[in-house]
Amino acid sequence: MPWLGLGVFQVAEGEEVINSVLHAIEAGYRSIDTAAGYRNETGVGTAIKQSGIPREELFITTKLANPDQGYESTLRAFEDSRRKLDLEYIDLYLIHWPGKDKFQETWKAFEKLHKEGFIRSIGVSNFKIHHLETLKQNSDIIPAVNQVEFHPLLNQQKLLQYCKNEGIQLEAWSPIMKGNLNLPTLTELAAKYGKTPAQIVLRWDVQHGVVTIPKSVHKERIQENADIFDFTLSEEDMKAIDQLNQDHRFGPDPDEFLF
Repeated sequence: MPWLGLGVFQVAEGEEVINSVLHAIEAGYRSIDTAAGYRNETGVGTAIKQSGIPREELFITTKLANPDQGYESTLRAFEDSRRKLDLEYIDLYLIHWPGKDKFQETWKAFEKLHKEGFIRSIGVSNFKIHHLETLKQNSDIIPAVNQVEFHPLLNQQKLLQYCKNEGIQLEAWSPIMKGNLNLPTLTELAAKYGKTPAQIVLRWDVQHGVVTIPKSVHKERIQENADIFDFTLSEEDMKAIDQLNQDHRFGPDPDEFLF
C-alpha cells in the first residue's frame, strides 16, 4: 500500500472526479481512495481505465456504505461497488463506520469476500480501540488497515500505538484539516524546510508510519501534496507538531455517529 494516496470525499461524480484521479495518476499517485457513500465510484473507475496504467500497479480502496451493514447486504453492496468501479478485484475494502451493532456480522462477509479473492485486503474506518477489541474477539482476520481522522489537532497517539502493536496500518483521512493550516508552528516549519504547511503535515504523517490520503481537485495542489519525500522532519520538529494536539475533530465522533 503506498504511503500517499488521493482521497475523493466530496468530489463530484463525473468530470470533476475523473479529472482529479487522472491528475493524481499523472503526478505519480498509485493509490486512490473512494467509498460507496461518496457516490463517485463510477467516475473513479472511468479514470482508472482512461489512465492507461496497468491495473496491478494501482491500489484502489472503497468502503461499505453505512446503511448496507449486515452479512447479505454487505455482499450485495460490494458487488455493486465492484460493478461501478468496473474492476475484477478491490485492493482494500473498509467498513466505513462502526455504527451501532452490525459490524461483526458485516466483517464475516468481508472475510468471505477476502477468502474468495475479490478483495486483496480488508479493513475498517473510524474504529476506536474498543471497536477493534470487540472485532478481534470473533474474527479470523485482523483488519489490515484502520482509516481514521488523524492530523496535528487530533493525533490519536493511543490508537496509533495500539494499531502498531496489533499489526494494523493506521491511515489518515482529513490529514490537512480541511485547510485549517494557519497555525504558527506549521507556518514556521514550512519556512524552515522550504515547504508548504500541508507538505509539513503530510510528511509528519509518513514519519509517524501513517498512510495519508489528502484530497484535492486542483492539479497543482495534487502535485504539491506528493512532493513530500525529499526531506525529513527532525525529531524536535516532529514533537513540536505532536504538541499541537487538542483532541479536536472536524468530523463525527465514531461513538456518536450511530445508525
